[in-house]
Amino acid sequence: MRFLLFLVLAGVAALLASCGGKDESAAPGAELSGRVTVFAAASLTDAFQEISAAFRAAHPRVEVVFNFGGSPTLRTQLEQGARADVFASADRQQMDIALRSGVVREPVAVFANNSLVVIAPKDNPGRISSLGDLRRGGLKLVLANPEVPAGAYARRALALMDADPAFGAGFSVAVLANVVSLESNVKQVVAKVELGEADAAIVYRTDVTPSLASKLVQIEISSRYNVVAEYPIAPTADAANLRLAQAFIDFVLSPAGQAALARYGFLPA
Repeated sequence: MRFLLFLVLAGVAALLASCGGKDESAAPGAELSGRVTVFAAASLTDAFQEISAAFRAAHPRVEVVFNFGGSPTLRTQLEQGARADVFASADRQQMDIALRSGVVREPVAVFANNSLVVIAPKDNPGRISSLGDLRRGGLKLVLANPEVPAGAYARRALALMDADPAFGAGFSVAVLANVVSLESNVKQVVAKVELGEADAAIVYRTDVTPSLASKLVQIEISSRYNVVAEYPIAPTADAANLRLAQAFIDFVLSPAGQAALARYGFLPA
């Protein structure tokens, strides 16, 4: 009877071990498998899709799902219960808020930098040839919302210009008076200019992709006034597969990931 009881208990233990929901892909040395959901700043769309293709080629049993948008929008979605495994922000501020609210975890790594440029439609209806032209009355300017990293960076750049007497008193106030639309992410800003709904915008340099370069005019922003945008990345606090989430992050930080980012104009961290 005792031997029979032992067999029954052993069988139950084996059954529990096989059905306990353990994620085998999380075991050290196991082949990566499953789905990784990445919430990423809109400006990363093209570069991250290329990185995803390379990552999946290296790990055929992995599926990468993206949610691209404005960094504060993505962070708010996480705080409201949206499920993701990785958060990639276009600035440190949104990542710091996410850390404080407990929706992401350490380690946080800065994986890329970016800079700003002024764009106009190819026919340049606003006749913009220099930064000083941005204050001209009647100009239609589009920016990202102030809480969106691209919008915050643009306003910091304008503040630097405002401090230079060469731009004249009240420069930033005059420029911001020309804003006709505020967008929730930088891709929407670029679209407004591309469609001719705005005379100019301040966006990331990387937003002038090869497919858009022939449709836009670019006005450089001197390093004296430009702002370096830092891009941090981290696993979320409730990542369903932390090993897979960290593997994707490691790939972004790897030479292959960095080379892909460089092809889209991002600067090394």
